Amino acid sequence: MANIASFLKAEISRIARKEIRTETQTLKKASTQYRSDIAALKRRVAEQERLIAKLRKSKPAAEAVEQQEDGPQIRFRADGFASLRKKLGLSAADMGKLLGVSLQTIYHWEKGQSKPRASQLLGIAEVRKLGKRGAAARLAET
Repeated sequence: MANIASFLKAEISRIARKEIRTETQTLKKASTQYRSDIAALKRRVAEQERLIAKLRKSKPAAEAVEQQEDGPQIRFRADGFASLRKKLGLSAADMGKLLGVSLQTIYHWEKGQSKPRASQLLGIAEVRKLGKRGAAARLAET
């Protein structure tokens, strides 16, 4: 009797392990799929956050353009600004003094690394109207 009981007990535990293994295998597959889906979603969220941060940095420039739409539209091109400075025969430091900005700011504008603010664009528009003599006279005043 003990032999049959131990045999039945062993057989029942073997079948139970087999059933548990099949049940947990499907759960493991589902868990793996969920983890890969979560990782993909995390990558998408990180990409979206980078894009939002990039857009936030460019937002003040867009607001400045919107504020200008009320008044006259002033365009700015880095090449045009550099040629204006050369046409007036001014150094970058002198142009900076005329506009109230630093020498480094002038170089950044000319290279296209940054753009002037709306208030600075108005100053550039005034300097555009000046000739060589007018620019020299205004420099002498300051």
